[in-house]
Amino acid sequence: MRIEVVGPGCGRCIATEKNVKEAVGQLGIQAEIVKVTDVAEFAKKGVMFTPAVIINGQIKISGKVPTVEEIKKIISS
Repeated sequence: MRIEVVGPGCGRCIATEKNVKEAVGQLGIQAEIVKVTDVAEFAKKGVMFTPAVIINGQIKISGKVPTVEEIKKIISS
């Protein structure tokens, strides 16, 4: 599983990355977690609002900091 945390590195983006790592840890799964901070890449990926979470190439969350529970639900579905 590849999880991308998309954002310029602001506090909200850092919080999102922390929550993603926590969710992956709680689920006990293997995942490659990648930070994407290049604005040109945001556009290529179709991200309009940050922070965003992309799982296996699909935008799952955009424009808000997801909770650990929200991320766990998305990963598990």
